[in-house]
Amino acid sequence: MTVSNGEGPAVRRAGDAAPVFEALWAAADVTIAVGVVAAAAPVGWHTLLVGAIFLAATWALVWRRDDARVQRAGLALGGLVIPGPLELRDVARRTGRALLWAGALSAIVAVPYLLAWRAWWAPRFPFALSVPFSEAADEVLGQVLVIALPEEAFYRGYLQSRLDDGWPPRWSILGARVGPGWIVGAAIFAAGHVVTVPLPTRLAVFFPALVFGWLRARTGGIGASIAFHAFCNVYSQWLGRGYGMY
Repeated sequence: MTVSNGEGPAVRRAGDAAPVFEALWAAADVTIAVGVVAAAAPVGWHTLLVGAIFLAATWALVWRRDDARVQRAGLALGGLVIPGPLELRDVARRTGRALLWAGALSAIVAVPYLLAWRAWWAPRFPFALSVPFSEAADEVLGQVLVIALPEEAFYRGYLQSRLDDGWPPRWSILGARVGPGWIVGAAIFAAGHVVTVPLPTRLAVFFPALVFGWLRARTGGIGASIAFHAFCNVYSQWLGRGYGMY
């Protein structure tokens, strides 16, 4: 079977248990490490340490390997992590494309999510939110660099891609080729969230994770999923603050 992820040459893959075993083993190790941090580290350090774990795992499993593997995993980041001259025009083009995908999806889901959020939480106060520009910029950058980038690099860049090596994508969904790795990766992502905060409601992140994974498959990289992931987090956080829920 010949497949291509949109960022490199097509490669021939057969059903193989080894990539799946490696991916599940790595995911188990990372989930355990994240659980240890959640249980033992000071609360104020949780987010930073968890992000560092994801980035370290991604570096060990992909970024320190050959360029072809980095490209196949969608982790080239527009060429920023590939040795050689940096084509700024290409970086700008890829960044713009990723932001357009994320912006389009954000526009689609913003109103339905707001209605569902209000129905679920039933806020008692009218919406009122005032966030100074510096604070808003800090929160957005924090979500992008400390949360969305590390999580998307590991779960969609490494994990979903490696699972696809063993379980080749077989379904076409709105222009994206996905397979069992897309679903399993989203389930592992949800399980990791429960490990850090042991509440069953945290499993609900399985559903946005499917969207993040679809973006990874549709665009060939993780830029769009990073941007959309950060939007989802910031939007949810600001809704809660605006309605006085937290």
